[in-house]
Amino acid sequence: MTGTLEIPVWLAVLVGMLGVAGLVDRIVGPSLRWFFHKRVNRAIDDLNERLSLKIQPFKLTKRKVLIDRLIYDPEVMAALDEHVREEGVPREVAVERVERYARETVPSFSAFAYFSFGARVARLVSCALFRVRLGYIDNAALARIDPAATVVFVMNHRSNMDYLLVTYLAAKRSALSYAVGEWARIWGLQSLIRSMGAYFIRRKSRNALYRKVLSRYVAMATEGGVTQAVFPEGCLSCDGNLQPAKLGLLAYMAEGYDPATCRDVAFIPVGLNYDRVLEDRILTERGEDKRFKVSPWVSIRFLARLSWLRLTGRMHRFGYACVSFGKPLMLSDFAQGDPVDVAALGDELMRRVGAVIPVLPVSLVATVMREADGPLSPLEVKARTQALMHALIAAGAHAHIPREDDDYAVEVGLRMMRLRNLVVEEDGLLVASPAEEDLLAYYANAIAHLKRTP
Repeated sequence: MTGTLEIPVWLAVLVGMLGVAGLVDRIVGPSLRWFFHKRVNRAIDDLNERLSLKIQPFKLTKRKVLIDRLIYDPEVMAALDEHVREEGVPREVAVERVERYARETVPSFSAFAYFSFGARVARLVSCALFRVRLGYIDNAALARIDPAATVVFVMNHRSNMDYLLVTYLAAKRSALSYAVGEWARIWGLQSLIRSMGAYFIRRKSRNALYRKVLSRYVAMATEGGVTQAVFPEGCLSCDGNLQPAKLGLLAYMAEGYDPATCRDVAFIPVGLNYDRVLEDRILTERGEDKRFKVSPWVSIRFLARLSWLRLTGRMHRFGYACVSFGKPLMLSDFAQGDPVDVAALGDELMRRVGAVIPVLPVSLVATVMREADGPLSPLEVKARTQALMHALIAAGAHAHIPREDDDYAVEVGLRMMRLRNLVVEEDGLLVASPAEEDLLAYYANAIAHLKRTP
């Protein structure tokens, strides 16, 4: 028992290091965690003082706690039992599926990642590619929202740039939680997206157990006051028209709403429009295939080309990108004590979203050129475009007029379209390019619903 034991030096060093690490974890670790946790809480308190819509405690709850709450939610457990009976699978297998769905859905929000990284990147990219403008906003109506209500931004979906654009413009008000499709589940990227507070959804899944897990998370987040942003259209439009609402997420937020026991929900309509949508050709060429497909090499080549143009000083931004915020719709006012009609809610929200979609120069000129019977002189294009713009404004539409100059607005739209050969010149007259009819219609359709509004 008192003999000498010889061990290699490297093993002694390793054992010593492990011992020190254990002591640090047991003695110093708790103090360090308390110190940093206190600093994080102080930083979040300071951040909440600057934000119009506070970061709610639910969003700051540890991800592991939220996952456990979701797994053992009574409705999820009932759905699990039903799944076991219908599918005939062992209960352990069904529990593993629920755990996988919960881990896949629940985000891991980091205020540092969102405001120090995400919001700054969103601003940098948005302003590098577009002349970003804030269009119409009803500040008085927004100020009247009950501070205890859950705020949900309901938006049309024009481009994958929508995420960055709205994140940038809303960063001074709140941290948004997006529902993100499976396209973003890429190794490395999905961890960053989760840290931004987004949650992934399988849009085409009809698995009842998965839908129950997703619905319960959305309901829990809504009841927890998490500020969310949703695209009711579900996917990017391939023809530019505003699409009817898909009711899944709206149903999860609104079904079972009881004004006596549930937190009120303020749906804020948001309209987005661009003078150029980066994915426009991909969208208009995909036809009946609704999936968004793009080769990584196409994206790499596009980014490389933009970088080269930027480095050589030949980079020109892609026109205007504009966002408008409409009057909120309170769920309590819509329901008026009755069970929520989700289909009617979706229709009303899409009507309000459509009403605040900004009218931009390219959409105006595209509409005029598409409706022309033949070639037009530049003067005729200008006169017809201005007449259309004033008619839409008189009907209640919100137009962004660059520099408050009607002539300049037409020049901007026409220049963008001529650069992309959507409009060509023949003998001093302007005519829509027959080869670009689909793309011309795509931009005209962005405001087509405003022309149809009585």
